[in-house]
Amino acid sequence: MLHIVKKDIKRVLSTLVVSRYRWLRVAIINSRRKDLFAANISYSNFSWKDTLFKKLQSQILISFGVLGAVSFYGHDDDSSESLCIAAAHNDLTNLERLIKNSKDVNKKHPLGWTALHSAAMAGNARAVKMLLDAGADPDALDDFSTAYKIASRHGLRVFDGKFIDKTTNNRADFSGFTPLHYACLADDYETICLLLEAGADPTIKDKSNHFAYEYVYKESNKNLIKKYQEKFNEKQALLESEERRRYPLEQRFREVIVGQQGAIQAVSSAIRRRQNGWVDDQHPLVFLFLGSSGIGKTELAKQLARFLHKDVEKSFIRLDMSEYQEKHEVSKLIGSPPGYVGYEQGGQLTTKLKAFPKAVVLFDEVEKAHPDVLTVMLQLFDEGRLTDGHGKTVECKDAIFVMTSNLASEEIADHALELRQMAKENKVNKLGHDISEDEHQIQIGQNFKENTIYPILKYHFRRDEFLGRITEFVFFLPFSKQELLKLVEKELLFWSQIAKKKHSIELSWETDVLEVLADGYNIHYGARSIKHEVERRVINQLAAAHERKLITKNNIVRLKTMYPKVENDDITVLKPTIKLEVTDSNLKTQDIFITDPWIPEAPIF
Repeated sequence: MLHIVKKDIKRVLSTLVVSRYRWLRVAIINSRRKDLFAANISYSNFSWKDTLFKKLQSQILISFGVLGAVSFYGHDDDSSESLCIAAAHNDLTNLERLIKNSKDVNKKHPLGWTALHSAAMAGNARAVKMLLDAGADPDALDDFSTAYKIASRHGLRVFDGKFIDKTTNNRADFSGFTPLHYACLADDYETICLLLEAGADPTIKDKSNHFAYEYVYKESNKNLIKKYQEKFNEKQALLESEERRRYPLEQRFREVIVGQQGAIQAVSSAIRRRQNGWVDDQHPLVFLFLGSSGIGKTELAKQLARFLHKDVEKSFIRLDMSEYQEKHEVSKLIGSPPGYVGYEQGGQLTTKLKAFPKAVVLFDEVEKAHPDVLTVMLQLFDEGRLTDGHGKTVECKDAIFVMTSNLASEEIADHALELRQMAKENKVNKLGHDISEDEHQIQIGQNFKENTIYPILKYHFRRDEFLGRITEFVFFLPFSKQELLKLVEKELLFWSQIAKKKHSIELSWETDVLEVLADGYNIHYGARSIKHEVERRVINQLAAAHERKLITKNNIVRLKTMYPKVENDDITVLKPTIKLEVTDSNLKTQDIFITDPWIPEAPIF
């Protein structure tokens, strides 16, 4: 295909134009677009007419190989390859027929793009409109990465003229391109307008972190896209604002986190101030989560990233500060200085913040970090920026920083238990419901914070300027009785799903079982103690019974409680125990209780 394109160019252009054919590859690009081509030559002396410019540009894009690679695959009428070819060559008659016969106009070519990508890249506005009317996705992402990677994946020769033009940059990365990115690369006004009017999202970045307008050459087209981008952002802001009113952040947190009403309220209030513009834009939000282990500190930070940015993998950065206990490990955060090992790799924090400046960053167990690491955080928390080992500044004023700590956890737990006990003793409630149902009324007082918590924090961190940069101190309290029952039920629901999915066994339980398992709660280990109690007293029995073929596929297992008498220091007590009631496919029922799952002779009845 490449030699055909060059012949066509010779028919249209003079000898001078042909001699500058490679140079025009740079002339049709600006700023970010130059990294897609091999040449990097000044184009200040070019003054082409728009019609000639458009024709040559289209030919170059086709010769680029993204379309030329189609020739490696079959041309069946109902194939994605045929759709791409018709769209690329503006064969409207054939394209209309293929659309009618096609089950999915968004089906991707084996090398990663759709027909709409092909039409937009070639600047074929009529083909673009036809595909959009047929339901083509204007925000579909191209999976074509670099020529080298694609050639390796499909067993092609990267320097084959049919696959890629040798004068182009074979390492140019097109992954994450939308049809709008390609339309901007083609610099075709009509195609750009069609895609924007069809609802194309101009705020999408490709895998190289570039907006579509960054590939535009004509200033008029760039202004058009920026105008649509502003309108799109305004529309998205209105939709998000309406969603927040209908589905508040507090409600979202409560659906996945048990208890911690005070912590949820504090975090939600701070986020609401920021989302509605009632915040100092020059400083990031900084939280310090205080409380015992296993009570939801890390989970709340993770859910915050999910609700704000949807994609937790990119938007949630977790750093275990136990890995930063030595002075030299500061370089792991921001990168090594020049001349040191790891200089090229960059820092663990700065690299991720460059990729996602609005991330939720969790510094887990911050009290374990070396003081020099805390010094680095001073600038980060105050100015919302950080200088990496390469001397480049990472701006992250929109990031949210969350530190967790177990400092003063025993004091917080003891104080919370005292508050609950005092509230139960002093409360006079005419409705007669228990205080545990009004957990939001239990709050840490200001006197306790100033006289007990802050001195402990100041003694450990040894600097007021560090504590002064924290936006909100958030306290996590031990679980109440009602919250423990919810935790047990949540854990049993988790195991019932596993029993159903992996073993085709129905698992249910009596209400008393929740009470028995909740008694295994340890205030120092939080929800983890409930998880371990369920595993010890329930899952161990299920696993042992399953291994001995006492429960099999399609059985119904119900957890029940019994109260056998146990002699303890010459005193007879009732010790609550959990047993299994198994119903087989013949509706035959038997009770099973394994006292020690690891002893085959252990009694079963």
